[in-house]
Amino acid sequence: MKLELFNRIVAMQANRRDFMRGAAALAAGTALGSSMAGRALAQDNLRAQLLAIPGVNKGSPTDADWQKVGELCLGPTKANVAEGEFAGVELTFFGINNQGLHNILFRGMLKGWEAYTGAKINWIDLAQADYNPRLQQSIATGTVDFDILAMGAPLEGDTAGKGLLDEMPDWVKTQIDMDDYVGYLKAPVGTWDGKTYRISIDGDCHTMSYRKDYFTDPAITAATGMTEPPSTWAQVQAFTKAIKGQKDPLTGGEAYGFLDPLKYGWGGFGFYFLGDRAAAYAKHPDDSAWLFDPETMKPRVNNPGWVQAIQDVLDLVGTDGAYPPDQLNADPNSTAFSQFLAGTGSMVCWWGDVGSNAKTSDSSIVGDVTGFSINPGADKVYNSKTAAWETPATPNFAPNMAYLGWGIYVTNRVSSDEKKRKAAWSAAAHLGGKDLSLWMAAYPSGFQPYRNSHFNYEEYEAAGYDRAFLEDYLGSNADSYNHPNAALEPRIPGIFQYYSIAEDELMKGVAGQYGSAQEIADAIAADWEKITDQIGRDSQIKLYQASLGD
Repeated sequence: MKLELFNRIVAMQANRRDFMRGAAALAAGTALGSSMAGRALAQDNLRAQLLAIPGVNKGSPTDADWQKVGELCLGPTKANVAEGEFAGVELTFFGINNQGLHNILFRGMLKGWEAYTGAKINWIDLAQADYNPRLQQSIATGTVDFDILAMGAPLEGDTAGKGLLDEMPDWVKTQIDMDDYVGYLKAPVGTWDGKTYRISIDGDCHTMSYRKDYFTDPAITAATGMTEPPSTWAQVQAFTKAIKGQKDPLTGGEAYGFLDPLKYGWGGFGFYFLGDRAAAYAKHPDDSAWLFDPETMKPRVNNPGWVQAIQDVLDLVGTDGAYPPDQLNADPNSTAFSQFLAGTGSMVCWWGDVGSNAKTSDSSIVGDVTGFSINPGADKVYNSKTAAWETPATPNFAPNMAYLGWGIYVTNRVSSDEKKRKAAWSAAAHLGGKDLSLWMAAYPSGFQPYRNSHFNYEEYEAAGYDRAFLEDYLGSNADSYNHPNAALEPRIPGIFQYYSIAEDELMKGVAGQYGSAQEIADAIAADWEKITDQIGRDSQIKLYQASLGD
């Protein structure tokens, strides 16, 4: 589908169900096409059994549930590994424990694998803010002390690019069915110099979650003049300012508009949330680059598009009552889990966790009133090639494909020990298995849909999801993955160094330590130039161009 037509559909505020029915031409031409919509349920009994653990609206899954899911999905492992084959093998697994998920969930899912294979796994669990500093320290000092690594594709430049990973064996590719990945997660993502290193376990893009009841409440609609969720950032700004003084339709507390995480110090991950705004203003449809100039690595983070995104945030910071109290101390976990899912605020941009938690987590009270869309667009877009603003016929949408999904990687610590190497890859393949991944897409796991087979609505309906919710939640993911102007990030060395130092400057900026949005952006750009020079400008240019396909 042409970009103009795609954007026109979104700009017309077509609801998710109408869009998914009306965009049959798009679906037929993508990896998430008609073959999925009518596909008969694969391995009906197993997949249905998995999605009944514990069942939608049955409360949060527990460790016992994670263990049961892992045990039910041992079939592929048993086909490739003899019982007790890895007796005496110990592996160390490095990852995060964000919101008590990720590594914590993996523990349960690998219990049955450990019992069957005889291997033992030791765990390095990190808070999300601590993840990148610890990883970079291990790389810089040559003290990689882990065999299996949960990591996002942007960090492949720091790991695969430095020869720290083990190449995936062919039997693993078959076991996990890599052909089932959505298109944007296929090679070159997960590869380096033509070699495959990654088992994908996540899709990762940001979408907008919104409270539908905010746009039907008579008092709120009278105050804001809006009966549909915003489709542009200008509308988000207007709604967030106009709603001041209204009451939340569900809780009766204060009503709020968009929830920005203003505590940016999140190990680089917080930078994605400014990127949600900036992509709409700065990712031009005719230009694959939006972070750096591909010819010089000169940062674009201080161009007018990025400055507008920063100014949007500063305008709300400066508007009394636009944000909940103490928003300066709200990191991204707060905006999604402590605020939006708990009933504070009407809109948030986040990964797919909001969708999988809304109806399946004990902490959520908004499951019946939550809708989803691709990230808002912008009425203007900055063209870096002409150094001028443009006003497109329809808003410019550029969904932020933040982090390119989590994956499981095996390090070269095991490369010389074939038994340990097979054990590491077997554990990774178990976590990246096709059937197990369906459960992780449907329930709180820290991950979102990333396989073509994750878009079979009937499977989720059988577990207790309602169709309208699915078409919104899964549809917003599919629309983002397949958007012709999706904002992709580069897999270059040091990418989280860039993001982390940008967070430092943004925190100073929202605290009032800079005089303008331009000054904040210029400070980030100056920091980025130093990082590029430290790493090596010529090599960064080459790798950045390769990541863009230029």
